[in-house]
Amino acid sequence: MSVFSRYWKQFFTSEMIESIISKSISLIILVICFYIGKWVLQFLVHHIINRVLMASKVDDKRRETLLKLFQNLLNYLLYFLLIYSILITLGVPVSGLLAGAGIAGVAIGLGAQGFLTDVVNGIFILSERQLDVGENVVLGSIDGIVTRVGIRTTQIKDFDGTMHFIPNRNITVVSNLSRFPIRARIDIPIYPNTDISEVRRVIEQVNQEETSHYPKITKAPEILGITTLSNGQLVFRIDIFAQSGFQLPIEYTFYTLYQKALTKEGVFKEGELPLPHKQ
Repeated sequence: MSVFSRYWKQFFTSEMIESIISKSISLIILVICFYIGKWVLQFLVHHIINRVLMASKVDDKRRETLLKLFQNLLNYLLYFLLIYSILITLGVPVSGLLAGAGIAGVAIGLGAQGFLTDVVNGIFILSERQLDVGENVVLGSIDGIVTRVGIRTTQIKDFDGTMHFIPNRNITVVSNLSRFPIRARIDIPIYPNTDISEVRRVIEQVNQEETSHYPKITKAPEILGITTLSNGQLVFRIDIFAQSGFQLPIEYTFYTLYQKALTKEGVFKEGELPLPHKQ
């Protein structure tokens, strides 16, 4: 016990214990003030920028994108100030660290090239308005809804629920499916001896009766007529343009309506739909 007491007195003097307690209390107060100030600043910035954007008549998706961007930038700044304040409180020579950073600047610069590329590409994506939060986009092999557009990364939520975090430097081609109506293409298989005029009549009748019931359809269906698929199957093709995100439900719905009407009118026999031709 005497050895432990001497060790304790040597390394844990009363001044050191007081310093540890004082710095611990200071850190606790600093963290509490940080989170309170962060909440207040985020609240003020959100409402001020939101009012400015609304006065500028920016649409909802663009406004949400810019709000999240400013929120992210504010978070980066606040956390930098928090780390700086913690180091100052602990007595770490921050000025010396900043001076030393110049010595390691080359090594850090090499590692930061990707980060800078992310930032530059992110600025162009935002300034050119290639995508906004809530839009349906395709980025390479990823297809989903934009949930967040940041300076460094872009978040895409896939339709199966998967969240993708994509560095902005990896975004080379943006296919935005939300800016204009999307085509729903319907190919109805037919026999070579099918009465085409009767098929057209039935389809036109379905279009006249059903199109008005689906407000997501942006214009009247276009009946293109007969064509051949790559497997040799004859099909009767119809194009329907619908609002983005509703093209697949419209395609499935009208394919079913067409098939039922063609079967009911006797163009096809019940349960005997045409099969692809073998090449």
